[in-house]
Amino acid sequence: MALDLSLLASKLKKYREQFQASLTEVSAATGIPEDILSAFEEGQRQPTGDEILILADYYKCDYKFFISGERVAPFEETETLFRTHGEEFSKEDRRVVQEFLFLCECEEFLMRLLPGYDRSPFDFEKTGSIYKQHGEQAAVALRRHLGYSSIEVGMNVYDDLRRIGLHVFRRELMNSTISGLYIKHPYAGKCVLVNYSEDVYRQRFSAAHEAGHAILDSDKNVVVSFTAGRWKGSDLSEVRANTFASCYLMPPEFLRRIPDARRWDSQKAIEWAGKLRVSTEALAYALRDAGLIAAEAVEAIKAVKVSATDKVEPELPVGLAPKSLQRRKELLRRGLSSFYFELCFGAYEEGIISAGRLAEMFLLDQDELSEVLQVYGRSLSYAD
Repeated sequence: MALDLSLLASKLKKYREQFQASLTEVSAATGIPEDILSAFEEGQRQPTGDEILILADYYKCDYKFFISGERVAPFEETETLFRTHGEEFSKEDRRVVQEFLFLCECEEFLMRLLPGYDRSPFDFEKTGSIYKQHGEQAAVALRRHLGYSSIEVGMNVYDDLRRIGLHVFRRELMNSTISGLYIKHPYAGKCVLVNYSEDVYRQRFSAAHEAGHAILDSDKNVVVSFTAGRWKGSDLSEVRANTFASCYLMPPEFLRRIPDARRWDSQKAIEWAGKLRVSTEALAYALRDAGLIAAEAVEAIKAVKVSATDKVEPELPVGLAPKSLQRRKELLRRGLSSFYFELCFGAYEEGIISAGRLAEMFLLDQDELSEVLQVYGRSLSYAD
């Protein structure tokens, strides 16, 4: 089947515009001359196979999309995202979002192929019209779905969300007022991005919050969540997602078993926030909503903070040497969790992907790949 040059031109131009990149910038990054790129976008010239691969790598999309007659792609969702919230996303953050979706596609592709990654999809049907009740009920239902008792608290929310089929990645965004976003991907499904620039405990809450959108706002393809100073209390879908996150991470029945929170001193507030791995602010509001403390106690608990050095990162092994810990944190900041690393490297060991494809899935070049493998104590086979 002949390549539809007009459709290809439209796809290339749309991607470039979403990236807010000039032809000069794309040329510098890809090595394809600017006049040739312009001819591609005008439908006047057909790219070679290599040029298609180079452009697909630059735009972080499947090369097959460019050569097919398919019109729907992740950029249909990102187009909505940037049209609605374009002023919130810098050029750098737009690339982060596209890379995040690429990681979700890779993860979905490998989880479908590799054994041992069975997921347990969770569906929740809302009843009634009270948004906060939707959040409370969905949290109870999901905890039950995952096998938690009413007083059991899970410590790794990221693993919990992956178990129900959500793709969860953490990437650093330049816009610190964005706490996270949810996108319904046409291939990967429900995808959650958490802003890694946030406090580690706030990231856990943001992950649960975005999961609330994925579960309770199934009619939406894109949701952007902002920090407390930005979102409006009148936005009921945000209130609902917040309620879900709070009840999921801090089940009210568990909170009711805590010794009288009305009599806490500062140390007790810090102690219980640390046990639950949440901010003192989130804990204070959860205790208030459960009817366990009054307004004065809320302010007293919010006023104290858990030290950053005392906070536990659930996706990092305990006992790492300082240098190794820092290198793992840097990989997390770039979206490379241990879960994703093991998934991709497992596919490489099984012969499903090549070393080159492994580097691509890690958003790395070959030299960087060797460094990342060293961090995890792994290496390529001799032939590679």
